[in-house]
Amino acid sequence: MLKGKVAIVTGGTKGIGKGIADKLSENGAKVVVSARHEEKTNHHFVKCDVSSFKGVQKMVDETVKKYGKVDILVNNAGIYPGIELKDMTEDQWNRVMDVNLNGVFNCVKLVLPFMMKQKSGNIINIASIAGVKIGFPGLVHYCTTKAGVEGFTKAAALEMAPYNIRVNAIAPGLIVTPGIQEFMNDKDIKDFVKTVPLKKAGSPVDIAEAALFLSSEKSQYITGQTIVVDGGYTIQ
Repeated sequence: MLKGKVAIVTGGTKGIGKGIADKLSENGAKVVVSARHEEKTNHHFVKCDVSSFKGVQKMVDETVKKYGKVDILVNNAGIYPGIELKDMTEDQWNRVMDVNLNGVFNCVKLVLPFMMKQKSGNIINIASIAGVKIGFPGLVHYCTTKAGVEGFTKAAALEMAPYNIRVNAIAPGLIVTPGIQEFMNDKDIKDFVKTVPLKKAGSPVDIAEAALFLSSEKSQYITGQTIVVDGGYTIQ
């Protein structure tokens, strides 16, 4: 399905990012993954903090040097340190903005010259039901960035359409990952699942399948959209 395609997946060594990277690779893509720290991976790894413009430039340049192009960009890297607004410091706010929102800008900005030149490309931004559909206490900064990602997706899709570059987003609900298991205990997860119409939590594979669809020609007439993958949580 993706034979000959080259993909970059940020935050691609674990959780949702790993699920997406593995799925794209299984379907023929050559995949470059990034993370802030060295991690074991079956894909070509580049150490990169997406909040650093220079760091992202290095990642993109290394990808193009190795594989000659970039066809797919998945902006998955993100952080969600829980803290209430009344206790939040300026540095805590700015760090989440830098990674979750500025990181998307940095990555998109730096792959665009290559995608525009080849007049094709797929950009997939990982948003969230937090900020896109609902808010969550203790995550004001995170919700703000994810709402921003959805707006970025729509506007960028309009600008990039003349170059045959599609820009879409995926908004996951409760997806069981190592990060979520650090953020929520088992009881919290079980209690949340009870409120999900499908009565189950999602897995990284659920998001990976959506990313595969958006990366492929099967979605060739879809751009500027946010696909919610949440077991029906936000339709209630």
